[in-house]
Amino acid sequence: MRVSVVGAALVRDGRVLASRRTGPPQLAGFWEFPGGKVEDGESDHRALTRELAEELGVTAVIGDRLGGDLLIGETAVLRVYVCGNVVGEPQLVDHDAHRWLAADELDDVPWIPVDAPLLDELRQLLGISRTGPSGGADSAGPG
Repeated sequence: MRVSVVGAALVRDGRVLASRRTGPPQLAGFWEFPGGKVEDGESDHRALTRELAEELGVTAVIGDRLGGDLLIGETAVLRVYVCGNVVGEPQLVDHDAHRWLAADELDDVPWIPVDAPLLDELRQLLGISRTGPSGGADSAGPG
């Protein structure tokens, strides 16, 4: 049985939060969507709410999935959700840096390999989310 891992594409003001990993050594310095493991009996949404509070000290509205299931080796599967209405400023707990990236800045950082396949879809989403007088990025996507 594979371990379930959830990640958050936190969107604010037409930008997405990228967080730089400190470990394990082979992934240190790479950027990712923050998140973590789904515990036994937890739904994806509950796990992501918990992880956002623990890892970043923020709350957010969890929206639609970004892409499909992504395999992490043979033992885990990652599911990333678009999250909007972010409350609070992300704190550095499990990461050593955060950056809010616009669609045209997504290639400015080296992403962990498992997150990289989501960048094209995210680029389109961020382009769409920039509409409206305030940037419209507090939306977690259509709906």
